[in-house]
Amino acid sequence: MGEEQWCLAVPRREAEETRRRLLEERLLDRRFRPRPEGGAILFPVTEEVPGAVRCEFEAVPERLDLPRHELVGGIAIMQENNPEGAERLLASRRSLETVLFPETAVEGEYRTRRFAVLAGIPSTRTRVMEYGHSFDVDLSLAYFSARLSTERQRVLGAMEEGERVLDMFAGVGPFAITLARRAALVVAADLNPAAVHLLIENIALNRIGNVIPMLADAAHLPRLGFPPFDRVVMNLPLAAPEFLPAAAALCRDGGTIHLYALEEQEGEYLPLIRAVTKGEVAERQVRTYSPGRWHAVYDITVEKGV
Repeated sequence: MGEEQWCLAVPRREAEETRRRLLEERLLDRRFRPRPEGGAILFPVTEEVPGAVRCEFEAVPERLDLPRHELVGGIAIMQENNPEGAERLLASRRSLETVLFPETAVEGEYRTRRFAVLAGIPSTRTRVMEYGHSFDVDLSLAYFSARLSTERQRVLGAMEEGERVLDMFAGVGPFAITLARRAALVVAADLNPAAVHLLIENIALNRIGNVIPMLADAAHLPRLGFPPFDRVVMNLPLAAPEFLPAAAALCRDGGTIHLYALEEQEGEYLPLIRAVTKGEVAERQVRTYSPGRWHAVYDITVEKGV
């Protein structure tokens, strides 16, 4: 017999987006297992929220004591060098193929890390499924963050049909391919040849026809004669702010720049933003990065002087 609990019923097509949102807002009650009912999925929630009703759920069995980790496709990245824990983790999920430990922080101009294989197949390559898209990723060759999937959907939701978009630091293409759904054209640039190679593979994998991959230094993009873009994405958290003048030059008057950066205090990059535009700026925290430091996004409306 199940236990009665507050729940939200959502159409199946909206289930994954809703699950991620409830997790982000800490409303998903993970003591109970979501379940289907007709054409909907019922999600247990921790409190009575708008639209919630009472439903019965089965409790989730007690979880194993597993090491802390991040999942990227079929790879788990552990926070500690613990081979015994890696074997437990590998055995706990049938979808896992490899457990890695990062031997370095993100480093170098290509934003990569070196990994040790703790368990499973000795590989740093995997396929990530995200909101109906597939991305082939090699963590040792190109930067990829699965934690920005909700953020990519947020930007997509803010777009108008037919926009011209520039992704200045495209990596393997998660932003570019996601935003292609509503864009007329996406120019996806990266300095890392391995990332651009994977980007080209992912464009073909997802059968996308309106993304142009480019091997390019973002600082040089304003010299290439592009017509102004409606939207510019700058996902290079350790260095993106220094490219703001280039982004502003490439964006149309009234267009939008999404600047992703690591910061230690609110508004840390406002002076740099104000040096290139007086337009409206909205800042929000995306996720915690380390104690006292977080990943922030600035949504910037470009207002060009006369």
